Amino acid sequence: MTAGPELVLVIPRNALMGDPGWHGVRTDGLGGFEELVTRFGRFIERPSAEVDRSLKQIIPYLVLRDGERLFLMRRTRAGADARLHERYSIGIGGHLNPGDGGLAGGLRREWNEEIEAAFVPELRLVGLLNDDTTEVGSVHLGAVYAADAAGRPVAIRETEKLNGSFATHAEIAAVVDRMETWSRLVFDHCASDPESSAAEAGAFSGELARGD
Repeated sequence: MTAGPELVLVIPRNALMGDPGWHGVRTDGLGGFEELVTRFGRFIERPSAEVDRSLKQIIPYLVLRDGERLFLMRRTRAGADARLHERYSIGIGGHLNPGDGGLAGGLRREWNEEIEAAFVPELRLVGLLNDDTTEVGSVHLGAVYAADAAGRPVAIRETEKLNGSFATHAEIAAVVDRMETWSRLVFDHCASDPESSAAEAGAFSGELARGD
């Protein structure tokens, strides 16, 4: 039997923002976000979601740190989408599908699919990421999570498509012009916050730094 189109979780744009919405990362109003997803979320076929600006596909997006460093990944030329070849990312994640069991469940699935590690980190929602300036960005919303490897080894599972390792703030800044848009927005948010230091680069500020 041929499988049908992928089903992805969407919520109405107007439950979250206007059109266009904010640009970049927001760290306020996170307390009610998961409730909004539960209340308004539904699964539809991905091809329809990709062309419907009235909906936002929810993408859990994990920034993993180890002390002062962030996990930096680079896509190889083996990936299917040539637009992403040699692009850098600091976000682990993907679409939510039926059976994931919510935001954290979907992110744990992505972690197990993409990352080789002997642990699953504690996940903390720290921001919402939006970019309506591109066609792709206009139909997606990132739920930014943070976690700490705490010195434990982490590696890429699909090494033919990606490579990755922990990198310093300076090392990431050196390739920022080759980063995927969402990763650049998250990194710029960290770098531009005067309360955020290199030691807390993965912690943003406010809610994340306090662990709220």
